[in-house]
Amino acid sequence: MRHATRTLLFASALLGAALSTPASALDCATSPLNHDEKRLLGGTENLCKTYGGKVILVVNTASHCGYTPQFEGIEKLYKTYKDQGLVVLGFPSDQFNQEKPDDESIAKFCTANYGVTFPMFSKTRVDGADANPFYKDLKAATKKAPEWNFNKYLIGRDGKILAHYPSSVTPTSDKLVDAIKTELAKPGSAAAATPSATASR
Repeated sequence: MRHATRTLLFASALLGAALSTPASALDCATSPLNHDEKRLLGGTENLCKTYGGKVILVVNTASHCGYTPQFEGIEKLYKTYKDQGLVVLGFPSDQFNQEKPDDESIAKFCTANYGVTFPMFSKTRVDGADANPFYKDLKAATKKAPEWNFNKYLIGRDGKILAHYPSSVTPTSDKLVDAIKTELAKPGSAAAATPSATASR
């Protein structure tokens, strides 16, 4: 009887593991997420290994822009859906001359004014010949480069770049929220490699 119980428990554990394992894993070698990015206050992450399998919203941010109050809505969006698989990746940029001079002051601004907890990365360029390679891939997939601060790109659980949204599309707009919900409802795919430990913001 004891042996049968152990066998049943073992079989149940195997079944649970099978149900929780994604049907397919992201191939980071070919994924547009396969970029190493420096976090705002140090450390480097590979986007595919760390965030593959999640629904990703990528936003180029700035501290002194008319759209800067969108930080509040973006943070709320992140907190509302992060447990369902959403992550927001913030990329500060001075491309439009509205960002602070260094990563430390950007981090202080985001924390003090908007309580930002979603991952933020080092200040970068988001368009042009010297743009961040990740942003070059985002542009290539959507045929849209950021025209201003707080442009948004949506990436599905399968790592595919789905859509571009201009600055005027707010974090609370039905258009964006409905698209995020649709992607969150889809089965997840894990990154092929084990995610690295999250670095500091």
